[in-house]
Amino acid sequence: MLSFAASRLASASVRVAGGLQHAPRVFAHPRALGVGLPAMTATSHRHVQAFSSAPSSEIKPISKVLCANRGEIAIRVFRAATELGIPTVAVYSHEDRLGAHKYKADESYLIGAGKPPVAAYLDIENVIQVCKESGADAVHPGYGFLSESAPFARRCEEEGIRFIGPSSTLIDSFGHKTAARDLAISAGVPIVPGSDGPVQSAAECKEFAGKAGYPVILKAALGGGGRGMRVVKSEAEMDEAFDRCRSEALTFFGDDTVFVEKYLALPRHVEVQVFGDAYGDVVHLFERDCSVQRRHQKVVEIAPSINLDPVVRARLHEDSLKLARSAGYRNAGTFEFLVDSETNEHFFIEVNPRVQVEHTVTEEVTGVDIVQTQMRIAEGHSLRDLGITQETVRENGYAVQCRVTTEDPSKGFQPDSGRLSVYRSPGGMGIRLDGGTVYSGAVVSDHYDSLLVKAIAHAPSFEGAVDKMRRALLEFRIRGVTTNIPFIQNVLDHPLFLSGNLNTKFVDNTPELFKDRPSRNRTNRLLQYLASVVVNGPSVAGATPGVQPSRDYPTP
Repeated sequence: MLSFAASRLASASVRVAGGLQHAPRVFAHPRALGVGLPAMTATSHRHVQAFSSAPSSEIKPISKVLCANRGEIAIRVFRAATELGIPTVAVYSHEDRLGAHKYKADESYLIGAGKPPVAAYLDIENVIQVCKESGADAVHPGYGFLSESAPFARRCEEEGIRFIGPSSTLIDSFGHKTAARDLAISAGVPIVPGSDGPVQSAAECKEFAGKAGYPVILKAALGGGGRGMRVVKSEAEMDEAFDRCRSEALTFFGDDTVFVEKYLALPRHVEVQVFGDAYGDVVHLFERDCSVQRRHQKVVEIAPSINLDPVVRARLHEDSLKLARSAGYRNAGTFEFLVDSETNEHFFIEVNPRVQVEHTVTEEVTGVDIVQTQMRIAEGHSLRDLGITQETVRENGYAVQCRVTTEDPSKGFQPDSGRLSVYRSPGGMGIRLDGGTVYSGAVVSDHYDSLLVKAIAHAPSFEGAVDKMRRALLEFRIRGVTTNIPFIQNVLDHPLFLSGNLNTKFVDNTPELFKDRPSRNRTNRLLQYLASVVVNGPSVAGATPGVQPSRDYPTP
């Protein structure tokens, strides 16, 4: 068998108006040379026997994969595919024509020409067309955009293109959060009290709130990431909240369906990573605590949870597997729960049938490459083929992820945009960075999510992971745009965070997190001053324009 050092020559191409431009590129993988591979693990540092429990006729290797997304998650997909020897295809909007993900793939194609920046990535038929033109036989949707779109998954199935994720039927069941609630009820998994299905008007929401009591929360039936969610504290707020929730849901997910739930005041937000294959096996990769949130969007994630009651922890794992089995779940999914801080009761809230932004912390503590596992399952491999069974998956230490964004916490997390005049990233043992278009001179767009880079720290203990993250944040040098790094530093230093006794109102109820840590930025300011003097002359009061400095004579 050829070693992984065997190489092949391929061409990377970028679709431009005048045709394809080609550049030579070298790969090192046997599959690219047409050499068969043994059943391989998608986990790190683990060896698996070269036998398959899946019939060989059911295993169909992916020949080329397109990522229907942008930024860091597209780059994450391309890296995973390249390691497996799978050629990659990027798509990009006009606004992303200089985006880093475009140049990380072997080929890239403009989509959504003439459409708004977000709508470009929601153009299903354009993505399908690019698959056909490029010869991509598989699509990875990433997260956001079309990742939870059953119509998109269905179109892929109709065209014989593999959708790297659950089937369209499962997305209908789980991606649509009202349908997921119905499945949870039938499986005997506890849920938060809510409407029986989608609500069509603010009046219906008011009727539910009148019975359940305020506050309530309106949620988009599709999507996630804090988009399309509104907490309503009184009847007077309902009309505006309903309209804004539907509008945001339509803008970001292409579907304005919403539902309403009773709002729990101080819960923990805990989610369980689950994988299922085509042969009926389901496995959990333990849980993540995502309670540090602002506007329902996660800021810091931890794996595994700190100070979570072991009984509750086991029940979360069991209920996740119970629900996955009852639905015949396939590929990666995140089963999300709220845990009442006072009673320790847990309630199922939703399934995200896709890879999560915070999948990184689970990868660090389990050694399982979640994105590669998604691809291998889409090819037809079983979890057992990949060495992933409930008996073999183990946790190793703790991981913390911080989302470094171009937001100003002192201004209600208002996003910032502009050019990065300085960008220096941290490194060292136990630090991982997943970023998009981040380098000195890069332009941060105001058209998309404000995420700049994900910083992940891994260590044998939770305290050790926090210490590594603190050090990494100190090493960042980002100039030209405002970031939330000082805010994250305050979070990591707070006693409540270090204790692990968190809830989703931690940020809202802790004003000291917003205490500014001003950057001195002395070097950059000095350079700017010197450059100004060279170009514009001295600007000191009393200086005479055009007069050269007097000559200095050395003292004998």
